[in-house]
Amino acid sequence: MHNDDKPAPRTIRIGAANVGLIGLDQALNKALSEAMEEEAAVDFLFTAIAEDNYVPAPAEPVYREALRAEYRRRQGIAVADSGILTIRVLGSGCVTCNKLSAMLFEALQKFGLAADMESVHDLDEIWRFGVTKTPALIINNTVKCAGRMPFPAEVDEWVKEESEKLRMKSVE
Repeated sequence: MHNDDKPAPRTIRIGAANVGLIGLDQALNKALSEAMEEEAAVDFLFTAIAEDNYVPAPAEPVYREALRAEYRRRQGIAVADSGILTIRVLGSGCVTCNKLSAMLFEALQKFGLAADMESVHDLDEIWRFGVTKTPALIINNTVKCAGRMPFPAEVDEWVKEESEKLRMKSVE
């Protein structure tokens, strides 16, 4: 296969970083279409992505767990929360998206919270979240708004509400 023919990388969270993996979507689709058992799927996915991507040997367990979580997510199985807010701003990277990110930073600072924040600009990635209009805001895998700029009070409320849900889960 020539480099020009390789599929675009698919970004997933591996440890503390977002990593683009070439061929991940194709491997996931094959594993899902064959209804592989979870362990077999993880082995298959790891082998498939290791062919076209550099995977440092010490990071293999972290990659495997990220692949397991993605496989579960694509099956519709709930993935365990990390205990930290996960926030995604989906859009082209325009002024509106930047204003939304700034509002989020202010809300996090106001409540003294930490979050894993990511801006998603790739249309394929945006569509994978089921979003067709941007800007969009996703907090802990829940679409909070799409196609409009929320008010600062709404952003504050959503951040507070989702952090409370995480806090309640950690207490259980």
